[in-house]
Order: sequence, then C-alpha cells, then structure tokens
Amino acid sequence: MFSPPAKKSGLSARKNVSDRRDEVSTPLADSRRPLLDSPTVVNRPATGTPAPWASRLSVLARIPPAKKSDRGDETDSAQPVYVGEFPQEVRDAQIMSSQNRFPADTSISGGMDKATSFAWIVCGNKLFIWNHLIVSASRKCIILDLDSVTSENGEMGKGCSQNNNWLVCLVNWHCSKKTGSKGTQQPSPAGIVMCNKKTRTVVFWPDIYNANVVPPLSCVASSEFEATYLHQNGQSKLSKQWQNDKFGNNFGKLGSINSLIAAAIPSATHSCIALACRSDGQIWRFLCTPTGIEPNQIELGMSSTFSPGVDSSQLVTSKGYPRSLTWHTFNHSSDDTTRQFLLLTNHEIQCFTLKLSAEFNVSELWSHEIIGTDGDLGIQKDLAGQKKIWPLDMDIDADGKVITVLVAIFCKDRVTSLSYTEYSLLTMQYKSGVDIAKPLGEIVLEKKAPIQVIVPKARVEDEEFLFSIRLKVGGKPAGSAIILSGDGTATVSHYWRSSTKLYQFDLPYDAGKVLDASVFPSLDDSEDGAWVVLTEKAGVWAIPERAVILGGVEPPERSLSRKGSSNDQSLQDERRNFPVAGNIAPRRASSEVWDAGDRQRPGLTGVSRRSPQDEESEGLLSQLFHDFLLSGNVDGVLDKLKNSRAFEREGGTNVFTRISKSIVDTLAKHWTTTRGPEIALSLASAQLVEKQQKHQKFLQFLALSKCHEELCSRQRESMQTIMEHGEKLAGMIQMRELQNTISHESTSGLGSSYSSDTQTSGALWDLIQLVGERARRNTVLLMDRDNAEVFYSKVSDLEEVFHCLERQLEYIISEDMLAPVQFRRVCELSSGCVMLFHAAFQYKSEYHLWYPPPEGLTPWYSKTVVWNGLWSVASFMLQLLNETNRLDGSEKFDFYSNLELLSEVLLESYSNPRTLLEEYWTRRDALLDALYKQVKSFVEAKLKDSAEENKEQHNDTLMTLSSKLLSIAKRHEAYRTVWSICCDLDDSELLQNLMHESMGPKGGFSCFVFKQLYESKQLSKLMRLGEEFPDELATFLQLHPDLLWLHEVFLHQFSSASETLHALSLSKDGSSVSIMEGTEVTGSRRQLSLASRKHFLNLAKISTMAARDVGYELKVRRIDADLNILQLQEKILTLLPDEEKQSIGEKLLPPIDLIELCLRIQHPELSLRAFDLFLWTSASFLRNNTSLLEDCWRNAANQDNWGELYQRSITEGWSDERTIEELKETVLFQASSKCYGPDAETFDGIGFNEVLPLRLESPDDPDSKYANSSVEAVLMQHKDYPEAGKLMLFALMVGSEWDASSAPLSVMDYEGSSPTE
Repeated sequence: MFSPPAKKSGLSARKNVSDRRDEVSTPLADSRRPLLDSPTVVNRPATGTPAPWASRLSVLARIPPAKKSDRGDETDSAQPVYVGEFPQEVRDAQIMSSQNRFPADTSISGGMDKATSFAWIVCGNKLFIWNHLIVSASRKCIILDLDSVTSENGEMGKGCSQNNNWLVCLVNWHCSKKTGSKGTQQPSPAGIVMCNKKTRTVVFWPDIYNANVVPPLSCVASSEFEATYLHQNGQSKLSKQWQNDKFGNNFGKLGSINSLIAAAIPSATHSCIALACRSDGQIWRFLCTPTGIEPNQIELGMSSTFSPGVDSSQLVTSKGYPRSLTWHTFNHSSDDTTRQFLLLTNHEIQCFTLKLSAEFNVSELWSHEIIGTDGDLGIQKDLAGQKKIWPLDMDIDADGKVITVLVAIFCKDRVTSLSYTEYSLLTMQYKSGVDIAKPLGEIVLEKKAPIQVIVPKARVEDEEFLFSIRLKVGGKPAGSAIILSGDGTATVSHYWRSSTKLYQFDLPYDAGKVLDASVFPSLDDSEDGAWVVLTEKAGVWAIPERAVILGGVEPPERSLSRKGSSNDQSLQDERRNFPVAGNIAPRRASSEVWDAGDRQRPGLTGVSRRSPQDEESEGLLSQLFHDFLLSGNVDGVLDKLKNSRAFEREGGTNVFTRISKSIVDTLAKHWTTTRGPEIALSLASAQLVEKQQKHQKFLQFLALSKCHEELCSRQRESMQTIMEHGEKLAGMIQMRELQNTISHESTSGLGSSYSSDTQTSGALWDLIQLVGERARRNTVLLMDRDNAEVFYSKVSDLEEVFHCLERQLEYIISEDMLAPVQFRRVCELSSGCVMLFHAAFQYKSEYHLWYPPPEGLTPWYSKTVVWNGLWSVASFMLQLLNETNRLDGSEKFDFYSNLELLSEVLLESYSNPRTLLEEYWTRRDALLDALYKQVKSFVEAKLKDSAEENKEQHNDTLMTLSSKLLSIAKRHEAYRTVWSICCDLDDSELLQNLMHESMGPKGGFSCFVFKQLYESKQLSKLMRLGEEFPDELATFLQLHPDLLWLHEVFLHQFSSASETLHALSLSKDGSSVSIMEGTEVTGSRRQLSLASRKHFLNLAKISTMAARDVGYELKVRRIDADLNILQLQEKILTLLPDEEKQSIGEKLLPPIDLIELCLRIQHPELSLRAFDLFLWTSASFLRNNTSLLEDCWRNAANQDNWGELYQRSITEGWSDERTIEELKETVLFQASSKCYGPDAETFDGIGFNEVLPLRLESPDDPDSKYANSSVEAVLMQHKDYPEAGKLMLFALMVGSEWDASSAPLSVMDYEGSSPTE
C-alpha cells in the first residue's frame, strides 16, 4: 500500500499463520496448499487474510480490541477495520466456484449501494444481496437465480456467465424512508435493475424479497433487434433475426454498457426508470414495470456531444464514451416527477432532466466543457507534452453542489522522452446565484479549486484499464475521494495541509480484489461516515478517517493498479523498468535508436508495446537476411517466417518494415564530428550508396524467398512503406549530389545563380541543419551526432524536410536579405525539392512491378505536410515574381524554370490521391496563371526590339515558351490556362485537338470552351463548334435551356423543344437565359421580360403543333392558358401605381399574387378576371386555395349595390324578364356563368362545383359536408343579404344556367319563386 504499514517479521508472521491453520479444521486442505504457498505470488505479506473457505478469518487479528458495536465511542484506528463477514451462502458459493475451477474471466463482481446499505455479489449464476450494516446474526441474504433469466435462451446464457460483467442498481421503493439507521432491522422494499455490460441484457426484479413469487423480467438493449417485451416466467418474444444469429456475433459489433442508473417512479407501484449509456455513444431508457420492460433509445444530440475529440489532433473518435451517468443529488421531494442526471462525455459534462411520468421525456438543461482551450473552465488541452486526455469517471457530492471528475492524461516528457500517465481530480461547483433546480445562463459551473494532481507520473496503462477505473466521493475525511481500479485496488485521495495525500487500501493477495466502495450513511442527515470497501474474498472493511490522514503519503510515481503495490515488484524495480516501457531497451545510438525517439506514437492506448513474439520474428528475419547476404540461400525462408507469425503485423510494427527502416536509417559507427564537416559529407555519399545497395539486396531477398508476394497480398501497406524507403533513399542521394554540385560551383566560381560564401552554407545547407537539429532534439540519444549526419541518416523521416519548409522558411530566407539573395536561396530550395521528387518518381517508375496494388494506399508525397511544405516555397516564389525586374534576362528565366518545375512537382503530389480538391484547384490556378503571365512578359520582351509586328513570329515564340506549361495545364485540367493559350495563339485547330484529348465524364475541356463562348456571347460559334462534339454539347445545353431549344429544333425534336420553351418561359428569374448577341445588359444576369416570355410561349405552341404528339391539344390549351395569365399580368400592371409597378418590374408573378392584386385593386373587370385565373390553373391549385376562392366571391358581391338594386326592383316593379336583364350586368351573375355555366371549362376535368358548390345542400343539416362551404354560405355573410338575399341567389342561379348561344332564358326555366315575391 502507499501507506507504510507496521510489519511483523516474516518468520513470526508465517508462524502465526501456520498456527492458525492448525487450529481451524478446513476442508480440502491438500488441494489448497499449493495455491496459498505458491512461490509465484511475489512479495505476498506474511500477515493478512487466508483463503475464503476458512471458517474463521485471520484478518480478524487486525481488528483492534476495542468495542466493535459502538463505533462512536472508539478512537479511529490507524489501520483498516474489519466490518463483517460474507453471508454463509456467499461463502458456500465461492467454495463451489473454486471446486468447479471456473475460468479467470468469470471472476465474481460486486457492489455497494449507499441509499439502501445493500451489498451484492454475483458468484456462479446467482446474485447475493445483503445489508452490510446489519449484524451477522440477524442478517438475511437474498439469493436471486440468474438461471431463471437465461434458461429460456441458451445463447443469452453464454454471455451472462461472465459474472464480472454485471452492473446492478438497487431501487428503494420507499424513497422517503431513511435506511441504514442505527438499530434498523426491518428491510425496505426494493427492486433490482441489472445489466450485463457485454451482452446488454437488462434484468428487473420488482421485489427482491418476493423473487420466487414475482419472477424476473429481462430484455436486450440493442437497436439492431426489435423492442422486446418480456413477461412473467422469463419468456420473451424475440425477432427472427435475434433467434437466427449467433449470440456472440450479434453483440460483438455493438458497444458495451458503461454505466447504469435507476430511479423509482413516484406514481407507480414497483416501477422505475433505468438509464444506460453505451461505449458507442447510445443512451438507452428502460421503463421497468411488473408487467414488462420497455427499452427505448433516446437521442441527446450525439453529433454535437461526441464529435470533438480531446486528443491534440482535431479529428478523433470518441471510443468508449459516454463514460458515466449519475443522478443529481440536490434536495428534492420523493414525490417529484422530474429528476436531473449528469452525463460525462469525452470533453464535457451534460445535465438533463427526466420526466418520471407520461412520456418520460428527456431534455437538456445545460452542458459545460471541461476539456477545451480555456483552462479556466476546466482542463486546457493541447499543452506541451500532452498526448491524450481521458475523463474516466464522475461523481457528485451529497449536496449536489460539487462535481468531481477523475481525469487521466497521457504525457511525454520533452526532455527525457519518457511517457507517463498523470491522474488528476477536477472539482467543479455551481456558480454563485445559479438555481440548481432551474439553472439559467450559458455557463453554470466554475472551478472550485485548481486541478488536484493525485499521481503525477504513473505507469502507462492501456485504455481497457483506464476505463475500468471508478470514482466515488463523500466519505471522510471531508472532501476525499476513493478511486477503484479494475484490478482490485482502492486509493483514497484527500487534500491535507496544502498537499494531496494518497492512502491505498491493500490486503494480502489471497484476499482478492476490492469490488466496490461506499460510505457509512449518516444517521442524522449530517456528514457521511468513513469509507467502506467490499473485497472479493475478505468481507467488508472500513477505512477510518484517522487511517487516511496518518497513513496518507505524497503522490508517488506509481500506478493506481496493483502493479507497484506490495503484492507486485518493488518500487525500485518499477522505477528501473519504467523508462523502457514498450520493450525498448537502452542501447547505444544505432539503427534502432529511431524507435526510442519516434514521434508517431499510437494515441489511443499510450505507448505501443512489442510482444516477445514480434521481437523473435524480427530477430529471425534479420538473421535470415544476413545469411542471404553471405550465401544467397533462401531455402525455407518463407515457411520459417510464417511459422514465426512475421506476416501478422501491419504498418510500422511489421517486422519487414522495421528491417527496411533499419537499413535506410543506419547510423555510421565511425562518423563523428571531430573529423570536420567536409569529411562527414564525403562519408554521407558513400554511406547512402551502401544503404541503397543493401536495400536493393533486401528487395531481392523478398522476391527470391517469395515474401514479396505474401506482403503484396496480405500486407500491402507494409510493402508500400518498404518501397517508399527506396524512393526516399533515392531522393536523399540526389539531394546529396545537389549539395555537392552547389559546393563545387561555389569553390570554382561557376554558376553565379548558386554562389555561396563557404562550402557549407546556402539555403539547402541551412535546411539540412534545421531538419537534423529537430531530429536530434526529438531523440536525445542523438545529441552527440552532427546535424548533417543525422539528416542524411534518418532517411525514413524525409517528410520532416517539408515540415521545416512549412514552419521555418523564414529562418532560411529572411526578409532582411537582399532580393538577389532571396532569389538565389529560394531557387536552391526549389531545386532540392524537384530533384528529390524526380528521383523518387524515377525510382517508382523503375520498380513499378514491385509495388502492391495502390487501392486505398496514400503515398508519402501525398501527405498534407508535404503539400504544405512545397506550397510554402512556391507561394514565396509567387511573391518574388513581382520583383523579377531586378534580375537580368537569364536569371529571370532561370527563376521561371525553377517555379515551373516546382509547380509540376506540387501538382503531381496532389494527383494521387486528390483530396482537398478546393485547395488543389486554388493553388493550381494561382501557380499556372502566374506562370503564363510571366510567359507573356517573356514574349513581349523578346519581340520588343522587332521593327514590325509579326503575328507568326509572335505565335511561334509563344508556343515555344508555353509548350511545357501547356503540357502541365492539360495534365492537371487547368482549363483556364489552356483556353488562354489557345486564344492568344488564335489556333482553332489546336483548340479542337485539345478538346478531343481532354474529354471527361462532364464534358471536360469541351464544356469549358462552350462556357467561355457562352459568356462572351459567341453563340453561333458555340453551336457550330458543338456539331463536332454532340455529346459534350448536349451535356452543356442541359444547363442552358435558352440554347437547348434551338439545338432540339435543329434536330427536329419538336416535342422536346416545346417542353424546353414552355419551361423557359415560366422560369422564375431567367437566370439560365443567355445574353443574345448585340444586346446590352446592365447586370450579370438578364431577367426575361413579359414580352419575351410570351414569345417563348408562342414558339412552344408552334413546336407543339409541329410535333402533333398524342394529347397535343391539351398541351396547346395549357400554353394558351399561360399566355392568358401573362396578358392578365400586363393588364394588372397598367392599373398599379408607378412605384409598385417598378418594384414588380418584369418579374413573373405567381397566380396567387395575381389574384390578390385583383382583389386589392377593386376593379369590376379584375374582380371577374380573378375567376379566370382559377380556370387557367390546375385542379390542385383550385383545391388548395378554396379560402381564396371564397374571397373572390365576396369581392364579386361587393362590386354591385345590391340594396339599391333591390329597392329599384320593388319601386319600379320589375318583371322577371327585366330582373334577368338587370342582373346580367352584375359581376355576381357573370362570375356564376363563367364558373358554373354550361361553357365553364377547367383542367383535369374538375369543376368548381366539386370544390365550392353554389347552394347549401342541406341547410337544415348542420352535419352536412357542405354546410359551411358554398357560394351561398359566402353570400349569406354579405351586409345586403338579409334584404336582397333572394335577388343575389337568383343572379347566382340564373347565371349558372345562362348560355349566350341558346335562346334567352325565361324565368320559368328557373325553379323557385320570383326574387321580387
């Protein structure tokens, strides 16, 4: 343990143990003794607990001779206190388990519940529950049989047999009743919800005291299967998919359960709501009632909750999250129907409310980011040395005001390059003034105290161990927390006298693991009591406050696991082995030194560890290759390597990749800085050649032994990496040759463009120094080596060259340098990059048969760091282009040539694969446009001295200078540059050839040419050129219907032309309409005028009549209707005020807007034309705008003075014939005749009477379908209807029967009384 315990001598301790064994008669002693006395248990203390089958525990000797029943009267012990034994039923089950020899992965699981004071253990296929506060004599152990759940389905039973995978929640049905009080012996009614973490099987016992009467219920929390309702007797109705699939195969694809919580429903009997979070981000809600379990997956905004990573990189998955669910513990009534719960994700705490009634809805209250860029809000990420941050668990204090989060941070010391894990506690509290029940504001939490580091430099553990760690708060000392590791240790952390103290509860190894911890509940709502822990084999133990305070030690550099505890190796051995975690032994600087300094560490599980099998395979491969170099023999090599499992690793851990890397990264044993840079550089060339020869021998070894075929088929990434080592080595050799060339030119005075002051100077030399220095600082074992030596030796990390070009170019070429010096140095860097790539491409071309299939593999030169490094140099050269006037002609052309070659290399690196297309296109166009602009300046300068302008000479010069640029532009689809060259050359034949050569799925260069002609209004030339490229023209014209109809008419496709014209005439804003030749346009878009739309409609009508397809008459009617609508809009515009007319302009108004304008203008003719719009549109428009039609009838009734007409009919004594003649002039009569008369016509055969009848069918029947929907019902709302209603209805009915072509209508033809009666 962390605390230094008072130990007895080993001899006396063993003697005492032996004596106690002799005193107690225990069964099966002979079979147990080898386990107890096994020498494999390292440093097992002599004192401590015996095996669990002993009837009397030796750990009782640890209990002080004070009174055990009256804890309040005794002084806290400085040692853990034994609280109580397991129930006998548990001991019997443990004995049975040991006799049956269950596998190790079926170890027992257990827990403690503070609210009910229950402890539980799953052993075998049984769940044991007892109250750990009740004395043993009166304790009742409840046994629940898990076989009753799994027996109905054998597949489920297999997964449930792993007892350490269960999560258990006890639900107290009498929440208001205090449990755990002193002297309380009456059990509180409770239920249990338990869930298997792996299989996601949820089991519910409504009443644990009547488990035999009320059987358990179960279901499966999986979205892949049907929602399962399981009824009494454990019988389930499962989907066919569930019944047919293997259990393990189904569940293995889904996330495991991380946390489970449950709460009783106040308004229901023995019913509760359980929430579970899965490691794949799903949250499940279970409604548990005595009749069944209803599972539902709930959405809590997972896309925003789990998308941001907490790694230093921007994109990282959230594997294993959310981690923890916990109920908010602020004071609330047991009758409250709303509960709050907290959710811990990979970067924040979220708070939600759960309605414990009705639909049981979940809604978010607030969220607080605890891992981000603002350290004041939590933990700041991306700090130096940080590699990854894991929020492991969360708990909240009894008052619900302080939230504590356990965090593990994987770090790497930048000085020693050692990796370690830092464990910390983050405490958050509600801000002042925030109402916990109803928090308001964006930020509701704040730090209570600085981050408390509990273990500053612990052993690096894998994620599985980290995610097994649990946190609990609330015990004494006040503010302390206990941390439970997955391998069975319990560590209490508390802040004491301005420092963090740790106390690790530890028992001898045969006591088993610590299963769970809790606190003694308070008796009078005061502070909680001491920590209490449940062990696997030694019963329940308490940790007094005094033991924590006196036994606490400063945080050591150790793990929270059993590794490093008193049951494992000594602290000295631990510290001695810690620096070499990952099986990296200390060694002198050699070819393997790169492994120790590799920056590319796996980010998910800490430092990668190489197994002994990998070491053995690598050693075997190295020996076999050495034998091949000596003898050339490869007999049996493939079989030997297969037997050693050398082909089972991929990527950087593959043994073939590692051998290849060791070849190209070998350090010269005899190369030292004392011999001067000249000697060192001369040795570099020889060494690089030796590496290349040895690497080629390695490839021959792979080919002859047939390992190459195996790698290409099974491990393509590894084979790709091996070949890339050859590419990089070839490029490095060329860079060394370039440096030699620069040195020779500088010493001989040749080549003014690359002159340098000394032999070891210049931009390329500075780059070598920067890359080498960066590598030395990343690997401390290389600090005694020269920068150039390191640079030329570390071939596999050639990408570091481009990293330095991106980040440190300003150190190589500073702004203070003169312009000629800047030109010279940037050209030197450009030449180095170009030669490197050309060598790599040449190597790839020469050895292309050795490469594996490229699908899914990204070459080294297509990485972002390489692109950015090349672009950094290229963009700097683009800036210098504006200052090329300071150079003479040859220097200017040399600069252009360097930029042209660099541009080609940069674009080629993007070509495979082309990710980041927008970036690629932007950089491509910027480079090639600048290069072509420079070409034109060269042409102008060359022809400036010519006496007369010669077009042929101009074209020849331009073609000569731009030929290389044209080739690059054509290869990388830089159509803008290709078009500019063709236009400046005025070579239509070249243009057509290029159009034939560059034909893609979307038209390629041809569509680009059509677009340029379209935008320049050369429409006739476009159509003529399109005859040679019909397919490309058809693709282009699909986006330009104003030209498409011409093409269709030309092809005699009149029906298609009619449809195109019809659609074009009704387009909303005419954005796709071309600008006709000879027209002037004020804006970038030309809007169709109403006249142009009518023109297109007439053309559409002509094309329809020319096509004469089936049903063309209906198409003609539709076109005529659209023409009528356009004419009506023109008429309406003449009646509008000038200001409104200008705002509408030539915009095409929809029918609804036209109808509303007709109603608003209040003109008799327009009131009538509004009904025409309904006639000219579709039946769906008529059905969907019934209310607007009713408004039209109201407006029509208002156009005439019906009160005056009625008075005149009475005063003048109108006859029926006179009445009809007078009513024929009213808008109501004419509208009725238009809509309901014999000549009324609508599209789709739907009449107005089917949408809005004239008369009420059953005025006396209020339930009639048309009781409130008819023209008569509309007129009944008119102000004159009480007086002139009959006259209005007479006009309506007579108009609906009026036929102007027939004989005059007589009043006798109208059924009903005269309106004047």
